[in-house]
Amino acid sequence: MTVSWPRPEFAMLLTVLGFSLAGCTSQNSLFGGPPEPAVAAAPAGPAPAPPRYAAQELVGRWGMAAFHRPEDRARIEVQAKSQCTQPYVISASGGGGVKMYGHDKSDLQEMTTKGTVEGRTYVGPPGDPAGVDDREIVSFDGRVLVLKWVDPEVAGRYGTMVLVRCAPRA
Repeated sequence: MTVSWPRPEFAMLLTVLGFSLAGCTSQNSLFGGPPEPAVAAAPAGPAPAPPRYAAQELVGRWGMAAFHRPEDRARIEVQAKSQCTQPYVISASGGGGVKMYGHDKSDLQEMTTKGTVEGRTYVGPPGDPAGVDDREIVSFDGRVLVLKWVDPEVAGRYGTMVLVRCAPRA
């Protein structure tokens, strides 16, 4: 009895096919085992809710300054008031929001206020609350507005913003 060996081309084809299958699929799915876990989706931001402050409440002329250390807030608030000679203007926009500057941009942007079920309010471009381009309204009493950037890198550069409402023009 004579044993016939497969031709070298056929053996090579089987080897390449085996390596191809091993590289494209896991052993579990090949043999009917449990599927590999899917990559977890990015966590969703906070659930939206009506904002505590309407965008129209932000419209006006503001003196603006910023601080990095909370103990500097009172001093910075006085400095912000002194900036009313060259005020930061927040104007109403056609869509019910406001026009403000974002970080690292020289053009005014359409902004809106966005609330969360936790009671936080953010101001930023339309979209979900607490986005990377948003600022959280830390406090607002109608006269002093304190905003902190959501993005830690941006917050590290710009600090916490203090805006003091300027007196109406005479």
